[in-house]
Amino acid sequence: MDKFKIGKIRIKLRAYDHAVLDKCVWDIVHNVKRTGGRIAGPVPLPTKRTVYTVLRSPHVDKKSREQFELRIHNRLIDIVKSTQQTTEALKNLNLPAGVDVEIKMLSEE
Repeated sequence: MDKFKIGKIRIKLRAYDHAVLDKCVWDIVHNVKRTGGRIAGPVPLPTKRTVYTVLRSPHVDKKSREQFELRIHNRLIDIVKSTQQTTEALKNLNLPAGVDVEIKMLSEE
């Protein structure tokens, strides 16, 4: 007998490009709904923004600087009710290389 059953699946997605991230979220939501799962979200989490300031000139002109920024967009999806087909569809899902996926399976005792 199984002591632990899959209660909820939490998926966190991170990417630099928000358009690619939204497409991945749409693919996951579409596959979960198609296989009979129930979903909560997607929840847009705060975007982390990092600014790097560098000198334009290697020698003089300290006042002449250039700024670059890096934005990391985050999304959260909770799958409240999942079936066997849902987990198989998530395993076989092809996502782009620029998206970081973190999956947590929360069990109910």
